[in-house]
Amino acid sequence: MKLFVCQDCGNVLYFENRACERCGHRVAFLPEQETMSAVEPDGEGWKTLGDKSESRMLCRNAEYDACNWLTDVSDVTGFCRACRHNGIVPDLSDPAQLAGWRELEVAKHRLFYSLIRWKLPLQTRQDDPEHGLIFNFLADDPSTGQKIMTGHDNGLITIALTETDTIERERRRLEMGEPYRTLLGHFRHEVGHYFWDVLVRDGGKLEECRAVFGDDTVDYGQALQRHYAEGAPPDWQQNFVSAYATMHPWEDFAETWAHYLHIVDTLEMAGEFGMEVRPRVDHGGELTARIRFNPYEAKGVEALVNAWLPFTFAMNSVNRAMGLRDLYPFILSPAVVAKLGFIHSLVRDVAKDKTKVGRP
Repeated sequence: MKLFVCQDCGNVLYFENRACERCGHRVAFLPEQETMSAVEPDGEGWKTLGDKSESRMLCRNAEYDACNWLTDVSDVTGFCRACRHNGIVPDLSDPAQLAGWRELEVAKHRLFYSLIRWKLPLQTRQDDPEHGLIFNFLADDPSTGQKIMTGHDNGLITIALTETDTIERERRRLEMGEPYRTLLGHFRHEVGHYFWDVLVRDGGKLEECRAVFGDDTVDYGQALQRHYAEGAPPDWQQNFVSAYATMHPWEDFAETWAHYLHIVDTLEMAGEFGMEVRPRVDHGGELTARIRFNPYEAKGVEALVNAWLPFTFAMNSVNRAMGLRDLYPFILSPAVVAKLGFIHSLVRDVAKDKTKVGRP
């Protein structure tokens, strides 16, 4: 994630800001420019300060304080690039469900920031009625006892509103023995399944992927039952980024995809703050890191990992000093790094193809 500033007063902004906290100017995110900007009214729409181009509208979900993005100039839906992928949203007349949906939108918009940065293919259900990417945010039904499960099915990602309940999410984390469980983590994992379909299955990369992650034709239902009955193998950290990744190659890919997004976006944020890791101990060279490159444009996964490991060791140590859990409680074995390298190559190939568009 980049650092953004208010063009009116120069104050540093959060990605979620609707207004500058110093001068009060309205601010909005421009997805095609990948930046936040101070905006001013222009008829029924909005323009960035000093911009002479055609005005645009705030996303329709700004009405619910759930989005701070501008729509595209040519948009006819009234929704921004992130919200046009929404399907079912909770009951917005219920204050609790509205508050939960807003939390989900914060995580979803951070996800879309990354997907847009990489120029990954994003088709809506209007573009592709059978396989387009769509999100349903669903609440449990107390009258029937129906419990919503978060998951992916052929482009449809369902996110359980219950996950916005911090206490319930922590209960599930402990119950499942997970070191990490967040809303953003759910989004990054589930969209990994979608991009397995788009970039691997439909992108001619099946055999290459199987050589790294294993045979995805293994029965998923049986693998699920076995995982919850027997758990992960005792030596799973040698080959997998999480215990859940051991269940099936599809889950291994989605977990690795999510971690790749964790690493790249967090490194960009650290780099934007000019963070360096230079431990004041003898023989601390292996823990030294300077993030002087754009993680979204890294040529090889090695540059990412070489910066990530010292950075997370430092941040884990800071968290422990505050009595908190590790920021990144995972181990990146050589086998996991190789899997991250496969994800990196997928994303890089898309970026390369995009740069060729329009060239002879």
